[in-house]
Amino acid sequence: MKGLEAFRVALDALRGNRLRSLLTMLGIIIGIAAVIVVVSIGSGARQQIQSQVEGLGSNLILVVPGQFDTGNLSSNAPATSTLQISDGELLADVVGDAAAVTARVGSGAQVRAGTVERFTTVQGSDQNLPEVFDRPVAEGSYFTGADVDARRRVAVLGSRTAELLFPGADPIGRQVTISGTRFRVIGVLAEQGESFGVSQDNEVHVPITTAQRLFAVDRVDAFAVKAPSAQSVPQLSEQLWRALKDEYPDQTFSAVTQTQILGVIGQILGLLTAVLAAIAGISLLVGGVGVSNIMLVSVRERTREIGLRKALGARQRDVLVQFLVEAVLLTTVGGLVGIAIGVACSLLVDRLSPLPAVIEWWSPAVAFAVSAAVGIFFGVFPARRAGRLDPVVALRTD
Repeated sequence: MKGLEAFRVALDALRGNRLRSLLTMLGIIIGIAAVIVVVSIGSGARQQIQSQVEGLGSNLILVVPGQFDTGNLSSNAPATSTLQISDGELLADVVGDAAAVTARVGSGAQVRAGTVERFTTVQGSDQNLPEVFDRPVAEGSYFTGADVDARRRVAVLGSRTAELLFPGADPIGRQVTISGTRFRVIGVLAEQGESFGVSQDNEVHVPITTAQRLFAVDRVDAFAVKAPSAQSVPQLSEQLWRALKDEYPDQTFSAVTQTQILGVIGQILGLLTAVLAAIAGISLLVGGVGVSNIMLVSVRERTREIGLRKALGARQRDVLVQFLVEAVLLTTVGGLVGIAIGVACSLLVDRLSPLPAVIEWWSPAVAFAVSAAVGIFFGVFPARRAGRLDPVVALRTD
């Protein structure tokens, strides 16, 4: 039997049982669509996180306490910081630029302006933060080194915090109360958006020395260092780590680059996406079993037809090809419909939900190849069974 004739016969057989064919394809459609949507959401999340990490600042190195190991995620738990403000001078000597190093300490606190009160993140930092983290000031100014040294009670608000505390009013020069202590607002940061699901605009910056007194701590949570160029980041991170290790031999520190952060996050997202895709792929297995079952039923229903074809000269191979084409046609059509639904759902998720979704070009191609492979794999047994029927026995079957 020629390929074109086998295709025509298979198409006629599927048309003769439209509802059964549709229900058989349903498992394939759901499986293919689910895999495409899951992969799209995983890719979208990866791209969004990458842009957020890059948005923290260019050529950034974070110096933190504890061990950061990209190969062992369980070892990345935060450690109690032993860093001090004075360590910034040590790191600045390594970089060769004091303005390229900034210290940070933070905590949540109640911030009140008049009768309006909000719980927000209070970030203690120094005068270098806007440059290191690329955080421009939209109104007013950032605090200076003199403000840090004098432990002045001045504050710079995030754009969202300014809107909540002073709706429709200019916050510059106004007073806010942070954990019972009054601060004078001297600036408002430019809108930054979210990073890792946390709004960077819902925060308050104060001098780090003032923050330490406010929170009753003497530590620094982390240092951020801006490398001169992207090429110098690996070498500089090693030098920063070595400088702290030489200064504090009994302590553990890490100099974490943006590439390492993205590597860990990508590892987590990749594992999660693979697990979800595997769960979605179970429906493909169920759909394949359904295809095999329906093809066996079809073989039984058409036993006399098979016997007649073989009596008229059809070879075993011809009958096998006919039923195999039917199985592959079922799964490929289901795969194409599933691809269309998966792409449409991914676009809707990206447009109508907070979840990002990016359709990777390879996911529909792989989905189509998988659907065809499912048809071949689960169609071989029914097709071989049909091809091996004895024509005399088949013609006698009721």
